[in-house]
Amino acid sequence: MDFEELEPRGTRTSPKDLSSLGVAELRDYIAGLEAEIGRARAAIAAKEAQKNAAEAFFRKP
Repeated sequence: MDFEELEPRGTRTSPKDLSSLGVAELRDYIAGLEAEIGRARAAIAAKEAQKNAAEAFFRKP
């Protein structure tokens, strides 16, 4: 089990203060966010594939 799974769900972090960041730092920040979005999309696809496989397995012929 991953420790991230043990964290309470629904916790929101406050928005990061962007006013102190420069252009290059903002671009790096965006790149990190886009990487996290890609990771979340991959997790969704994996869960959907697992769900579809389970549904196909238990589907009556």
